Amino acid sequence: MQQSGQNLRLAIQKDGRLTQPTLDLLRAVGLEFETYRARLFAACRNFELELLYVRDDDISEYVAEGVVDLGIVGQNLVVESGFDVCELLPLRFGYCSLVVAVPKDSTIQRVEELRGAKIATSYPQSAGRYFSSHGVEVSLIPVSGSVELAPALGVASGIVELTATGSTLRINDLRAIDTVLTSQAAVIANPAALERLEKRRKIDRLLMRLRAALVARDYKYVMMNVPKAALRQVEEVAHGMKSPTIVELADPNWVAVHTAVREEFFWEVIEKLRDAGASEILVSPIEKMIV
Repeated sequence: MQQSGQNLRLAIQKDGRLTQPTLDLLRAVGLEFETYRARLFAACRNFELELLYVRDDDISEYVAEGVVDLGIVGQNLVVESGFDVCELLPLRFGYCSLVVAVPKDSTIQRVEELRGAKIATSYPQSAGRYFSSHGVEVSLIPVSGSVELAPALGVASGIVELTATGSTLRINDLRAIDTVLTSQAAVIANPAALERLEKRRKIDRLLMRLRAALVARDYKYVMMNVPKAALRQVEEVAHGMKSPTIVELADPNWVAVHTAVREEFFWEVIEKLRDAGASEILVSPIEKMIV
């Protein structure tokens, strides 16, 4: 199946843990579209983009076969599928890990101790590659659901399964002994679409929007009044992306300073600014940041 027309096509999860964060991100970058729970298709009103709502297990295949140009899907599913797609941008949500887990009361501490054991998993390809890379032969039992129950039912000695917080493992009296891979949502692309000039231009425009929204989450916009005598010290503390913006005030002894402060250092920087003499410090979220 090949798409027609010049619009980009983007496949997203129809219903699952990535659905709402994906929709929120797309709307945060100014895209206007309808969310259809009963339909599989929506066209953006203000961008050359069409959305397809599909099962997350199908997204990598649709992208690889050119049914769509782009997809937003967990990296774990891309790895498991093995389809030929290009990852363009990690999106910093949908974090999870594919782990090897055994019963809590098991004496097993290392993966090597599972040699010859039965391992239940819904990720047989990823699990197979993992055990092979460790030189550990196991019998993989593909399971489509409730993988965590396999050890309790006596079906397997351990599992390889996805976990976000570890709570499901704990509820089922399991503990992780190693991580197969870590994952987050990402934008993936059809390689052929990237080679087509018009498609690539539209993809780059969309990626610019997405990056601007993601980068903005890392910063706060800070405005403050600073005595000129303390300006050099304040500039050293709050240098921003390149340098802060300095605005003259009516009082010749004071200036206004505008800068961007990284979220991870925010409170440390604010304390240093206050110690340096900054006052009337105003803080605002940044909606977009194009760098």
